[in-house]
Amino acid sequence: MKATEEDVALQLDKLSDLRDEISKVIIGQKDVVDELLITLFAGGHALLEGVPGLAKTLMIRTLANAIDADFRRIQFTPDLMPSDIVGTEILEEDHSTGKRFFTFQKGPVFTNILLADEINRTPPKTQAALLEAMQEYSVTSGGNSFQLSQPFFVLATQNPIEQAGTYPLPEAQLDRFLMYLKVDYPNEQEEFDVLKQTTGGRKTDIKPVMNAADVVSLQKLVREVSISDDLITYVNTIVRSTRPDTGTIEDVNRWVEWGAGPRAGQAMILTAKARALFEKRYAVTVPDIKFVAKAVLRHRLLLNFKTEAEGITPDVVTEKILEVVSPPKSEL
Repeated sequence: MKATEEDVALQLDKLSDLRDEISKVIIGQKDVVDELLITLFAGGHALLEGVPGLAKTLMIRTLANAIDADFRRIQFTPDLMPSDIVGTEILEEDHSTGKRFFTFQKGPVFTNILLADEINRTPPKTQAALLEAMQEYSVTSGGNSFQLSQPFFVLATQNPIEQAGTYPLPEAQLDRFLMYLKVDYPNEQEEFDVLKQTTGGRKTDIKPVMNAADVVSLQKLVREVSISDDLITYVNTIVRSTRPDTGTIEDVNRWVEWGAGPRAGQAMILTAKARALFEKRYAVTVPDIKFVAKAVLRHRLLLNFKTEAEGITPDVVTEKILEVVSPPKSEL
């Protein structure tokens, strides 16, 4: 059943309130915050990258505090085991009968919002345990399947400058993340405001402005946002242009080893729908697609060694594609 106009207006008001609450603590970084919320309400997971001290963890904690839902944080370390994430079976005894039996003790993955801090500091086996839960939205133990709570939103962080003792996520696992967000340094005024706000005696309180049910409702509402066939074709052309075997852009063919798969197109459409809803529109436009394109594609393009040595990044490739691929005339 489609949401009524009153329901939609109420949910959009809550979304505006959520943005306002986050902005009380997070100064600047508007695009990153919007991308974070887009990922949440598009029903996916986000990988957040930035050097230390840019408030990545604070951003996620503030989001969790503004939503009345369960929140857990896991600090990823080299000795972290899969059972530390998903849970483990423990042996218990019925004192009345003396019989022993196994019960499943749920791990921190059984929550609504999960902060996976420094995910690249734990071995691939443990990374895979989380990524499987992200993909399947369930955990299997002892032959039994346990469904995760809804919504289930994973925000993983990683530090790009400390590579010693880390385990970079393989491309196939990176593809599980809907968006790959990069946090950059604030501008001069924003940094001044950060210094002023965080070194005084006043503490900013964040109040919940929506709950888990509201998040699920907004996720359903996102899928009701319309997109024309012409724009679906536009997205399809963008994604196919990333592949050197099918693309027609000479620079891309020279730069890219492997391009994005169909999942990238799905991600681009869903996140563009979420962005349109954020702007209180009920149909996707070309600017929505361009806004999400880099964060959707930057972890799905594998560049060749020569290209990386020249300093070409996936964002440069995406910019080139958006420059060459013309939007449909019907949407201009």
